[in-house]
Amino acid sequence: MKIAIIGLPNCGKTSVFNALTGGSAETAAFSSGKLEPNLATVKVPDSRLGILAEMYDPKKITPAEVQYVDVGGFSGSQKNSGGLSPELLGFIGTADAFLHVVRSFADETVPHPDGNVDVNRDLSALDLELMFSDLSIIEKRLERLNKDVTRLIGKERDAAKKEKGIMDRLQAALEEEKPLRDLDLSADELKIIKGYQLLTLKPVLVVINSGEDQIADPGILPVYEHRESLVLSLSAGVEAELAQMEEDEAKEFLEDLGIEQPARDKVISASYSLLGLISFLTVGKDEVRAWTIKAGTAAPQAGGTVHSDIERGFIRAEVVTYDDLISAGSMPEAKKHGTVRLEGKDYVVKDGDICNFLFNV
Repeated sequence: MKIAIIGLPNCGKTSVFNALTGGSAETAAFSSGKLEPNLATVKVPDSRLGILAEMYDPKKITPAEVQYVDVGGFSGSQKNSGGLSPELLGFIGTADAFLHVVRSFADETVPHPDGNVDVNRDLSALDLELMFSDLSIIEKRLERLNKDVTRLIGKERDAAKKEKGIMDRLQAALEEEKPLRDLDLSADELKIIKGYQLLTLKPVLVVINSGEDQIADPGILPVYEHRESLVLSLSAGVEAELAQMEEDEAKEFLEDLGIEQPARDKVISASYSLLGLISFLTVGKDEVRAWTIKAGTAAPQAGGTVHSDIERGFIRAEVVTYDDLISAGSMPEAKKHGTVRLEGKDYVVKDGDICNFLFNV
């Protein structure tokens, strides 16, 4: 899972990045506009792995991972610029989702580019920047499609007409300032436009970056009535400081501030929910590991995340839930209790399932 951290200048994106990754990337008031990104991979917190490791004493423990990309280059004023630069699109176009940081804190040492803090204005400004980028891509594609519809024949002409119909619809939505993820697009339509990496199709986690004085009461969060979106609040400056502490010190700091869980855990949990992701587990003496899949994934495809040969030669899967295995105390005991099941190719893997895939190629 790759998540791009985006936001207007001086919103605290890099502080959020440091809070999530435990890093120490340099934070500074926006000035140079450089696009060079900060990159980091974060282990997904999962207490089940530690408990399973006590049971199996494996050679290694491998959590699921999230990659965060923090990149500058947004201004909130792209309406007449022809869209985002190819360099910036290259950094964020392949992301699975966006983490959109919106500033709600006031700080005289970090002046707001527009002179004052306005959460709803800033949220809309970056949305418009993404929409104009998509609109630029679609308009260029429509120029080509309009020519293809008249010069091509047969199946190629039919395909061009079909794509043109989709692009006309996307263009109309964007001109009404509606993000593309709000549209009812079929799987076939999404497949046709997948290669364009349209930004407003991506799910968005809106993070309201508040000040330390707002932790106890962040106020009313903005209403963001778009599909595939969630809104949460955190204080990036505080959380970045927290991420640098030792575990015991961090726990005490959290309690003093009344924070129930660190930002990393909260954001990763929200990201999984937003993207419809779950984790299944594999166990053994060599490794205890978490694997990330889409909710609703069938057993052969889940096995394919472990190795492509499993999906290709899938026979069946031995499955036990995490709770049933822990309750039994061991895999042999779980089998005695009848909680280890043999599942076929139509079985949909659930969060916390412990799977052993049987296959032959």
